[in-house]
Amino acid sequence: MSGHAIGIDLGGTKIAAGLVELPTARVVTKQIIATRPERGGEAVLRDTLDVARGLQAHAASVGARVSGIGVGICELVNLAGELRSDYLIKWRGLPVQRAFDAIAPTRFESDARAPAIAEARFGAGAPYRNFLYLTIGTGISYCLVLEGKPYAGAHGHAIIAASGLQSMHCEQCGATQERSLEDYAAGPALVARYNRRAATPLRTGVDVAAAAAAGDAIAQEILASAGTAAGDTAAMLINALDPEALIVAGGLGLGGGLYWDSFLASARRRIWAEDCRGLPIITARLGVDAGVIGAALCAPAAPAV
Repeated sequence: MSGHAIGIDLGGTKIAAGLVELPTARVVTKQIIATRPERGGEAVLRDTLDVARGLQAHAASVGARVSGIGVGICELVNLAGELRSDYLIKWRGLPVQRAFDAIAPTRFESDARAPAIAEARFGAGAPYRNFLYLTIGTGISYCLVLEGKPYAGAHGHAIIAASGLQSMHCEQCGATQERSLEDYAAGPALVARYNRRAATPLRTGVDVAAAAAAGDAIAQEILASAGTAAGDTAAMLINALDPEALIVAGGLGLGGGLYWDSFLASARRRIWAEDCRGLPIITARLGVDAGVIGAALCAPAAPAV
């Protein structure tokens, strides 16, 4: 099949959307705006629909026909493409499917699986039959790809790597602390941890990384500890799922620096099987376009994935 689809990567920080040529996966044009989910679901929906309409208008202006829209969203999505959570994007109860279908036939997919599909077809995952795709950014999620296809689990929920709380009990003081990995190692957590300790607050995880690179000792300690914790979880997933390779994406995953160095050292140290400690741990080749291309590949009438 040849044609075009609109791919929308809807995350907690930004909405990235593009007109994608199929089956080449060339991004013809792209738009990125801030998500600002704190405004509520209706405002985010309005913005996302406006972006989709703008891309459809661009397609028409260059003589391209949009066959469908794929939306990769940072929520739980079941096997039928139905939204099953509204932790961040408050779309449950809104006529979301109908609103998008009025522009072009639309399918929803988890934003953990959509970019993994793109990397399997066109990116760093192409050489591997089975690989683990780990996203580290505003949130932390994973996707296991088997024979080029994402494994979604029985309900579509096989993406959760860092959202569940873990209880830590101190035998010395008797205190019990409950914290998730996302509360410690994801982008917003870096900012919160830094601002609790530093005199001058920062706004983004990128700011914390820049402060660390400039020699800020607090930022360096936070990045190193967060990267180490994320690496521990990556190793746990590798130990449990035994992939051929680990492909890392997301703003922090692709950011390099102290976070990446700590992540890589920790992951390799915690992999249990000696013959697996040298498995490829690499960054996503498609970068920030992976989510847009993957979403487009999930659109109705797109080439089968």
